[in-house]
Order: sequence, then C-alpha cells, then structure tokens
Amino acid sequence: MTDARTDDRTDWFVHDRFGMFVHFGLYSVAARHEWVQNYERIEATDYARYARFFDPDLFDARALARQARQAGARYVVLTAKHHEGFCLWDTATTPFNAVETCGRDLVREYVEALRAEGLRVGVYFSLLDWSHPHYTIDRHHPQRSVADVAARNADRDMAVYRQYLHAQVRELLTGYGPLDYLFFDFTEPAEEDGLPGKSPEDWDAGTLLAMCRELQPDMVVNDRLGIPADLVTPEQYQPVRPFERDGVPLVWEACQTINGSWGYHRDNHDSKSAALLVRMLARSVALGGNLLLNVGPTGRGEIAPRDAALLSEVGDWMTRHADAIRGAGASRFTAPSGVVYTQRGDRLYAHLFDWPFGLLHLPDLADRVEFARFLDDGSEVLFENIPADQEAFNLQPAAPAPGTLTLKLPVQPPSVALPVIELRLRPSS
Repeated sequence: MTDARTDDRTDWFVHDRFGMFVHFGLYSVAARHEWVQNYERIEATDYARYARFFDPDLFDARALARQARQAGARYVVLTAKHHEGFCLWDTATTPFNAVETCGRDLVREYVEALRAEGLRVGVYFSLLDWSHPHYTIDRHHPQRSVADVAARNADRDMAVYRQYLHAQVRELLTGYGPLDYLFFDFTEPAEEDGLPGKSPEDWDAGTLLAMCRELQPDMVVNDRLGIPADLVTPEQYQPVRPFERDGVPLVWEACQTINGSWGYHRDNHDSKSAALLVRMLARSVALGGNLLLNVGPTGRGEIAPRDAALLSEVGDWMTRHADAIRGAGASRFTAPSGVVYTQRGDRLYAHLFDWPFGLLHLPDLADRVEFARFLDDGSEVLFENIPADQEAFNLQPAAPAPGTLTLKLPVQPPSVALPVIELRLRPSS
C-alpha cells in the first residue's frame, strides 16, 4: 500500500491529468532511438564520443515550457539522466555531463523555465547506467552478448555503483528547490538468456524512497523503483480498466510516445494523429488516470517541427475542452458504445468517438440533465425523453430502453479532433 500522505501529495497530479514527457540526451545526436546504445551493442567508451558533438544550441527551456502549456499540459518531466548515463545537470559525480560538454546546466534552465510558466516540475532519472564501470552487465546492458560477461562482472561492484546512484539522486533533490514529481526508471529482475535484470535490492530501493520522502516530502514518486510508491505507470499501451491493489484504486499515468520512440528518431515517421492522441487522453481520464505524452527534442535541442505541429493541434483541442479533462475523472454513469464519459462534479462530458446519425441515446440519463451543449463553441444541444410506448413507423423511431435520454445532433460533427458534449446534471442526479 502507499503511505498515508499519498492522497495529499497526488491531489495536484490527479487534478491536472495531462503532462508532457521530454526525452533528451546524447541519443538525440545519434537520432536512432534512445536505446541505440543497447540495440547496436555499443561499448561505453565508443558511445562517449557523442558527448564531443553534443551541442544543444536550440534547446530553449522557456520555449519548451510555453509549448507544454499551450498544448494543455500542466506538468513536464525531463530526462535528467537516461540509461546511457549522461547527466544534463551540474553533477560532481562524473565528468560525463552537459556542463563539462557544453557549459550548460540544462536541468537548471528547465526547472527555472517551468516555474516561470507556472507548470509543475518533474524529473526523470534512470536507475540503469551503461556508462558506469561498476554497473554489472545484465539482460539490458549493451555488452550482454560478449563472450566474457562473467569475467567483466567479476571486476564490477554494484555496491560502488549504488553509492554513485544515491549521490546523484541526492544532488537532484537538494540542488534545484522543490520538485513535484520524480520519475524513476526502471526495475525488471526477470532473467533472459542467462542474465538477470535488476531488482529493488540492486538500488536499495527502500533507502532511495526514504531519501525522497525526507528531502522532498511533497514530491510524487512513481512505482519504478520496484516497490509501491505514489502511482503506477503503464507504458505504450492504453489500459482498459482502472488500476487497483487489494481492492483499493491506484493513481496511474499512461506513458505514451508520439511515434513509438522516446528519444529523437529522425527516420521514424509513424506519428499518431492529434485525434488519436486526444482520444487516448480522454480514455485515460475516463478510467481515472493521467496521460504523459512524450516528445524527443532533436540533437540541437528543439522540438521537431512535426511534433510541434501535433502538440499545437492537441493544444487547440485542449483550449476548448480542458474542462472535460482537467479536474475530471471517471463517471458513475455507463456510456453507450462509441462514447466515453468523464465527469467533473455536476458536469458529465460525453466524448463522441463515433459520430451517430441524428440521435444519440444515453442510457439512465432521462430526467437527470437540465442543459446540454457542445463544449467547443457552447452551442445548445436539444434533447428529449422519447415516450416508452413509442413504436417505429415511417419517420418515427422506436423508443429506446426506459430511462434513456436522447440528444438531437446535426449531421456534421464540430470541426474538432474529438467532439465533446457537456451535460449539466440536475442537483438530484
């Protein structure tokens, strides 16, 4: 179970519902996926050459913060360190960092820009580190297939790496003021091809979480230390039901990419449409969850134009439909096929995934609604309760099931990525 303070810590998180993930590092220069070092089995000494060419001259944290806000996000998570081990902050633990490379503390720039924009500050930190000489070769390590894995691991000591890891987390938690969210990544102890993954014991996860609670007591922490914390983080799939543990609902966040890659991948053009992205957001909120949508800045540090255009489209939708997302959650009413409900107090929001012809029948809402409108422009939607004894005849439809509210819709849907109808519920509902 989560501890007693979880509800207070996560109040803002559950309210805001939509965040932006930012994956940026040396892999952005390679531009072949953030796991390029793993996929291409690159030795750490060879991979380190990318640091010589890391020049984020177009990384503008203030512009990034504005783009996040305009997209409708209210919190952002930046990769302070990914699995490659390269640090974007001014760390005393290793010269393998952005200050040594380009003279900039990118984490500080980011934190200050988000605060100036009024956004919540999240930091991602990988527990893995393929650059550290004492990080043992495991199932995910780039050198997992070399012939002398056992001999190499004999010279490595995870206890030394743990000290390094804990020192880096302490730097982030003490050097940048209050943080709102720490996204750890990741713990997977299962064995593959004779090599184990890493377990919570490899990180001393309990001590790490205790450090978080001591140094940043109001900060939300995810579940990827391998032990329960404040929320769970399904990745690259959309849940079909809420998350629970022992019958208790859990706070959760679906982590999603635009094109299947977290880091900048120049040749990957499999981008989701803005319509699909807002549907994923609405469906997450309808199940009581959040959506964390990722962008991977280019090797020069800007959000790629193709991703910026999608964020702008999502932002256009959020400008008119944020009431159906922010501060909303699951509804006790059951939506018909092709419709997803979110609810905020006495406002029920029907997200129309499928556009019906003429009439939309909403079960169990007869006599419960006092006003309906399209959320994009505020225009009224007329409705009626069809008499239960009405039979089909020529131009007259048969009555739907008793208790059904019937909305009268135009032939053409609103020109938005996802039409939403706001239903004002009567006080007795």
